[in-house]
Amino acid sequence: MSTTDDTPPNLYAAREPIFPKRVSGRFRNLKWIIMLVTLGIYYITPWIRWDRGPELPSQAVLVDLANRRFFFFFIEIWPHEFYFVAGLLIMAGLGLFLFTSALGRVWCGYTCPQTVWTDLFILVERWIEGDRNARLRLHRQKKMDVRKLRLRITKYVVWILIAIATGGAWVFYFADAPTLLWEVVTLTAHPVAYSTIFLLTATTFVFGGLMREQVCIYACPWPRIQAAMMDEDTITVAYRDWRGEPRGHHRKKAAEVDAAPLGDCIDCNACVNVCPMGIDIRDGQQLECITCALCIDACDEIMAKVGKPRGLIDYMALTDEQHERSGQEKIPVWKHIFRLRTILYTTLWALVGVGLTVALFIRPDLSLTVAPIRNPVFVTMSDGTIRNAYDVRLRNKHGEDRDFQITIESDANLSVLAEGSDNALILVPADSTKLQRVYIMAPPDSPAASRAVTDVNIWVEDTVSGERAGKDTVFNGKAN
Repeated sequence: MSTTDDTPPNLYAAREPIFPKRVSGRFRNLKWIIMLVTLGIYYITPWIRWDRGPELPSQAVLVDLANRRFFFFFIEIWPHEFYFVAGLLIMAGLGLFLFTSALGRVWCGYTCPQTVWTDLFILVERWIEGDRNARLRLHRQKKMDVRKLRLRITKYVVWILIAIATGGAWVFYFADAPTLLWEVVTLTAHPVAYSTIFLLTATTFVFGGLMREQVCIYACPWPRIQAAMMDEDTITVAYRDWRGEPRGHHRKKAAEVDAAPLGDCIDCNACVNVCPMGIDIRDGQQLECITCALCIDACDEIMAKVGKPRGLIDYMALTDEQHERSGQEKIPVWKHIFRLRTILYTTLWALVGVGLTVALFIRPDLSLTVAPIRNPVFVTMSDGTIRNAYDVRLRNKHGEDRDFQITIESDANLSVLAEGSDNALILVPADSTKLQRVYIMAPPDSPAASRAVTDVNIWVEDTVSGERAGKDTVFNGKAN
């Protein structure tokens, strides 16, 4: 009597770790340079000093959440100027569309933080455990002996130090770096700083050391979006199968007489062994491919050794494939890059950049906002005078205290008074805002006192520079 097992099959497959082989070449060297530059910018930038005067922070790049401002060298962004940040985000998105349309996933392969830190973690792993074959043997070794334990502990310790430096560098962008570092070391920093460092340390360690390619494949949405940005003229990493197939280990000349001819690919799997995503580029375009071009370096090295032309794996477009298969002349690279889609993205990107630059240099150093008090709309004084109240927020963007004179313009007989001042002269501290209560009054015999609404313009003048700023508002009379 037979029995059947109704247990459903296990559809989960455990991750097989990928151990990329070390490779040298022009694209690997380019990635090293980009890694050094990007990591250097990230770690060093919070420590760059920039003198803005005694009343302002001296950190060149600072996101001052307490005062809701952003400092970038000589540029200062205030809360009401958030459109600058929005514009930069739009430029970043358009830039990503542009580079993807022209060169495929070049962002993913060279400058994405996940790629940069994964490369760094793999480099540490290779230094400690050896190249690919040594790491494979160590991984397949079931017994945890002293040597394996020592290598693993050493690797994890270095990874943790890198992760701590990563999380620590991030928090330095939000406070004065030297001060915060001393507070962190002496255990006097705010708990938010410690929790942020811990969270970023953990994510850096897990994403760069343990998950690696899984972040790109399963967590990142860009591999699924990139298809909309690419077309047949997009340059990306590809395998010339019409030249490489049929692949196989090349036979000796004596044995090749009666054998079928082979392509240039000797099926050495060098391109697979160096791939950080663990794919075979010879299988065609794949979602997992980040176009890091390490397979190009590996293949070119092998082609040079076997006396074959380089470029079996190369950057190319689908239209190049069609031309090469038919024996036509290859399309120049500039024709792939300069086409309608990329020109449109470049134009939009440039327009946003020019607009932000113009807005940055024409913005005034003095500004104000006016909010009429609506409860009550007006007050009748003992002598019959009608009084309206307004909250005026003054912004002094200079590096020194300034006196601002408040005046009004109207076709009616109106007067202005600032709370706490006899002459409507307001002192605003350097590089700060001040909320000032302002009263506008109409005598009993003034047309504005009996009129429902009277247009008024509130002006603020910098007594030092003579710069003026104004806002239109209304004066409410008894007809309301």
